[in-house]
Amino acid sequence: MEEQRVGSLRFRIDFSQPLYEQILDQVRSSIAKGEIELGEKMPSVRELAQQLRMNPNTVMRAYQELERDGLTEKRRGQGTYVTSSLERVQSFRQDLAARYIDTFLDQMKSLGLSWADIQKYIEQNYDSDKGGTPS
Repeated sequence: MEEQRVGSLRFRIDFSQPLYEQILDQVRSSIAKGEIELGEKMPSVRELAQQLRMNPNTVMRAYQELERDGLTEKRRGQGTYVTSSLERVQSFRQDLAARYIDTFLDQMKSLGLSWADIQKYIEQNYDSDKGGTPS
């Protein structure tokens, strides 16, 4: 799975997974991380579909969902642009972080871990990432 660039967007497409979800998730993530500038013009549906070698309807579906999220906006006759609202992006980023945390906690609880166990693993991982020794 190689990385493909289309304008300022980067994609890693796995053709064994739903393509629409991959486009949606990767663009959402890029906007949330600030890798795509506020107000930046998105590639056209046709251009992105052509570059990624997929059906334009797949790209269109992802673009429609991004617009519903409030992360992009269509400008009549000009194309699709990333929202210029920093507040909207920050709100989306917080929502995304909350979903990731909920998923993580659900998975840890399904392993039978207590909150104390979960905290311990987080601290150990954080210490290891910072070059320290596990607590």
